[in-house]
Amino acid sequence: MEIKNLNSNNRELTIRKGALVLYDIIAVYLAAFLALYVRFEFRIEGSVAEYMRRFHHYYFILVILALIVFSCMRMYSSLWTYAGINEMLNIAVACVIVSLLQIIAVTFITIAEGNMPRSYYVIYGIFLFALEFISRFAYRAIRSLMNHITEQKIKTNIMIVGAGNAGEMLMREIVNSCYVNKKVVCIIDDTPSKIGKYIHGVKVVGNRYAIPMAAKEFHVHEIMIAIPSASAQEIKGILDICKETGCELKRLPGMYQLVNGDVSVSKLKEVDVNDLLGREPVSVDISSIMGYVSNKTVLVTGGGGSIGSELCRQIAANSPKQLVIVDIYENTTYDIQNELRKKFPNLNLVVLIASVRNTKRMDLIFETYHPDIVYHAAAHKHVPLMEDSPNEAVKNNVLGTWKVVQAADKWKVKRFVMISTDKAVNPTNIMGASKRVCEMIIQTYNNRSQTEFVAVRFGNVLGSNGSVIPLFKKQIEQGGPVTVTHPDIIRYFMTIPEAVSLVLQAGAYAKGGEIFVLDMGEPVKILDLARNLILLSGHRPDEDIRIEFSGLRPGEKLYEELLMDEEGMQETKNRLIHIGKPIQLDEDHFLLQLENLRDYVVQEPEDIREWMKEIVPTYHPQ
Repeated sequence: MEIKNLNSNNRELTIRKGALVLYDIIAVYLAAFLALYVRFEFRIEGSVAEYMRRFHHYYFILVILALIVFSCMRMYSSLWTYAGINEMLNIAVACVIVSLLQIIAVTFITIAEGNMPRSYYVIYGIFLFALEFISRFAYRAIRSLMNHITEQKIKTNIMIVGAGNAGEMLMREIVNSCYVNKKVVCIIDDTPSKIGKYIHGVKVVGNRYAIPMAAKEFHVHEIMIAIPSASAQEIKGILDICKETGCELKRLPGMYQLVNGDVSVSKLKEVDVNDLLGREPVSVDISSIMGYVSNKTVLVTGGGGSIGSELCRQIAANSPKQLVIVDIYENTTYDIQNELRKKFPNLNLVVLIASVRNTKRMDLIFETYHPDIVYHAAAHKHVPLMEDSPNEAVKNNVLGTWKVVQAADKWKVKRFVMISTDKAVNPTNIMGASKRVCEMIIQTYNNRSQTEFVAVRFGNVLGSNGSVIPLFKKQIEQGGPVTVTHPDIIRYFMTIPEAVSLVLQAGAYAKGGEIFVLDMGEPVKILDLARNLILLSGHRPDEDIRIEFSGLRPGEKLYEELLMDEEGMQETKNRLIHIGKPIQLDEDHFLLQLENLRDYVVQEPEDIREWMKEIVPTYHPQ
């Protein structure tokens, strides 16, 4: 089928080129006739007939020369659908060259019969340019006319914010593309000298504060923000104004895509909550990470999950000796395996399906691959589900971590980094309590092992599996209602790549025994996130999309904490990574409690929370 389509396209291209060549043969002759006709004051008889007879003597040679010149100037290979100033200049240069070549032809071929009038060559060049211009640009003119005729049918009115290069390129594509059913009705820009001016016939109506008024006046349906060089704070300021209009919002990607020429309507992306957090992306010293994982065997448990898969991506990009992915869930693990093999074809990648709860399986994996570094991201993390299945939270999170830690200790792993959570601080749910026990395991084994054991604690990550953002988006797509558990509930947020970058750097800082705490910025009200997502989707909260409060779920707190009262805060080289002071504990007693917990939880008891309270005094189940 593809070969058939290719042959069809080649035939169509050949026909188009043939038609242009035939037209040019006629145009070379017609330009001569029109030039003489105008030169001799619109009389065909007499001088015009005589000079046309002279023209016939060298017409064949001139046609060949003209076709060669036109071909060299790419007049048969350009995409005239997208022709612009460069193509027009090519036509002009080609016509000047053909006029000069005609002088040479006349000099050597028809000298005995006399030359052509001197003004003829100038007039000839003008008519030839006009004829060539018409043939090449007629399609664009017809298409513009058709767009104007069908303009009444266009229902999507667009406002562009940004009258710079990006905005102009975006406008040009919307105007020229026959596949975009949109119409730019107004432009916004903060530069005073641009206000009142026109770009492609559309007026710059005011600065950002004119957005609400202009949206009503011009019946705007969609706002496109075309300021790729703007900072996160600038974008947030514009979005805070735009979101009150009820229009759907899209914005241009980053400046590097503008430089690469990738700016187009198809590249516009939906505005997401990252833009409304109002801070710059977290930057990380990549060189410290590279030296840390480069040429090392790295094992990632839970490598198919949200955090685990991003860990694998960033590790793979820093030249490990070998990357071993371990996960119990085959579907997402298969996805990251395919992604890494495609993106990093030279990566030494091993993907294993295994449970961290299987002692012998973990021991065999560590014996076989001898990892230098382990990132332990495997865990049950969904709070309400774990409240309904507390024994599973203990078996997977606590016992699973313990078994992986024991294997790392036995096979002398250099460094072990466990992914923890802010829910481990003064936990009110079994998931948080189980992760606090994991931190205690890390602290205890660090004091008894050659392996450097550390934990990294952070809050919610935007867009991770089971997080609130995908849920809100799905509810909005279905027309609502959007469910928020409590009007006052707040959470810390960070993007997945940001969190993982900081985890990697924290691992590079580790000396053993630390609980690294990531700076998550200012906490965000979940109600505000819900309202902003509704507004950014082009709807009005509680009018188009209703917000309902469902009540706090089992084990859920109104706010999360990153440190316990006993823990101090120690700085690192990166101001966004802190170290929590370890809380002293009776390690022998703790290990005895672990053994008792291991034997007890497999009996599927109903009071496992009471046992967890004995191990974690700060655990207060609701």
